[in-house]
Amino acid sequence: MSLNEVYVGEPAVLGLRRDTPVLSAIRKTRVGAPELALSELNLTGDRQADLTVHGGPDKAVYVYPAEHYPAWTSEGFDVARGDFGENLSVRGMLEDETRIGDVWSWGDALVQVSQPRNPCFKLAMRTGRKDVVPAMIDTGRCGWYLRVLRPGTVPTAGPLDLVDRVEGEPTVGEAFLASSANYAQQDVRELAERVLASAELPKTYLAMIQSKVDRAR
Repeated sequence: MSLNEVYVGEPAVLGLRRDTPVLSAIRKTRVGAPELALSELNLTGDRQADLTVHGGPDKAVYVYPAEHYPAWTSEGFDVARGDFGENLSVRGMLEDETRIGDVWSWGDALVQVSQPRNPCFKLAMRTGRKDVVPAMIDTGRCGWYLRVLRPGTVPTAGPLDLVDRVEGEPTVGEAFLASSANYAQQDVRELAERVLASAELPKTYLAMIQSKVDRAR
């Protein structure tokens, strides 16, 4: 997997929702320096606005495949790399190839795939399209979060090397489907049970899937 660009951003007003200002750091700027520091929670210059649903150890860095952007633009979305709030724009790995628990070396740091990104209304505000959320769910073009196993100095371009893979863990795409599917219309309970056996997905993510399984019974 190769890293093309790194993006960071600070919380700012994204717009209004029910006449209330919405703070978000989804608008990010490309890093021009050749390297920067990565802590257990953030890249230098990056923060999250609402820590109840964003950020934290299991969502320290957001990765998005650059290969998805041509599909978005062909579908009429006016977006370019960085517009989905990603920290890392990468090539060479997609959601159906990347497994939960995969460990990657990035400069001095070690990072681990922790969970898919589940879209919220802020993505719709950022793109100006309410249909971007169901489109991401339907296509599975979600990207994924990383937890930081070892902080360090990281480059803003170059290779990311897979150093460990936990066999049997679901792919990012499988975990995303289990968490976002309409269980009344899609029979994904067998997949969900397999995803629920993951030892690497965060407990909060597993609880979200378990609640959907329970409601479908």
